[in-house]
Amino acid sequence: MSERVFEPLVAPAEALSDQQLARAQRQLALPGFGLESQRRLAAARVLVLGAGGLGSASIPYLVGSGVGTIGIIDDDVVELSNLHRQVTHTTERIGMAKTASLAAAARALDPGVNIIEHTLRVDSSNALQIFSQYDLVIDGSDNFPTRYLSNDAAQLTGIPLIWGSILQHHGQVSVAWHEHGPGYRDLFPVPPAPGTIPDCAAGGVLPGLCGTIGSLLATEAMKLITGIGTPLVGKVLVYDALAASTRTLEFSRDPSAEPITELIDYELFCAGSLPEPEQLVPEDLVAALRSDDPPVLLDVRNQDERDELSIPGSIFLPLPQLEAAIDAGQDLPQLPQTLTIYCAKGPRAIRAAQLLARRGVKTTYVPGGVPAVAALAPELTISKRGMN
Repeated sequence: MSERVFEPLVAPAEALSDQQLARAQRQLALPGFGLESQRRLAAARVLVLGAGGLGSASIPYLVGSGVGTIGIIDDDVVELSNLHRQVTHTTERIGMAKTASLAAAARALDPGVNIIEHTLRVDSSNALQIFSQYDLVIDGSDNFPTRYLSNDAAQLTGIPLIWGSILQHHGQVSVAWHEHGPGYRDLFPVPPAPGTIPDCAAGGVLPGLCGTIGSLLATEAMKLITGIGTPLVGKVLVYDALAASTRTLEFSRDPSAEPITELIDYELFCAGSLPEPEQLVPEDLVAALRSDDPPVLLDVRNQDERDELSIPGSIFLPLPQLEAAIDAGQDLPQLPQTLTIYCAKGPRAIRAAQLLARRGVKTTYVPGGVPAVAALAPELTISKRGMN
């Protein structure tokens, strides 16, 4: 099957300065790239949504590649807890608006770049007006209302959306371009129930993951602008940092999806939740595990968590793998029709239970997760690390 060819998104600028040419020497030497591609980058206008982990990683590469105009949207300020992963910000800029901090870093790298700071919270009242000023948008935001907003606003303004997401050790990258393929809503028709997906503050994030996914976002932008390579239209790249592995899943438009005709209240849209699955409290689970008919358990945590502490005999299927398989319409591993799901605290188990319920699996989840079970009955748990 041949790869699809996309025309360059941006018309080339008339000419480049001597300094622009000198900066781009190693890029101009790339096979299939050339001067015209560099002129397209110089004429391009790229909007970056979010100046945190992904924005602070992608913007330096956009600047270095020669993108002429870069807009940055964020309403947050630099905090000390950001710096372990948002490495373009610095200690001396704590308390500064993130847009201003990234703008300063970008201009230090190339004083000739045109940086537009949008120090505000993007919402339905301003998104279309802002998006219409740019050729494409990179969404590096960290919340679901903004992700659905950016998808819809990009579709309504007719520009491509490159989106990325990160959590703990996993990341995803894709291109939503309604003119040529499916969008974010085709992959994720409804947002997850509130509280079921931890944010980076609760779940953590591996620092280098921001750099990996951020650089992929910048690379996808270069590909779209210049027409080189094959962008991730209709595909989502899934990266597992701990396994040092990637998978590319293909997906298509949802034929039953409602058309996008206007922007909505995305906070309200994402506030709705599916019914919460039934609980099996740790005390009852301990009793059931000690009985002659113990329940079948599913562990949806990551491998390092499982090595640290687990319940012997439980099925292992990390939540990101479960989500990716369901979202891509793939067949799941053989699972029994009745499951009790556990994680470290509860939110991931709730999310997994809701996903599996749509597949007809009867589920319960364990509030407090495996630590709560271990506190009651340590003999029912095991640690692989403790066996080394």
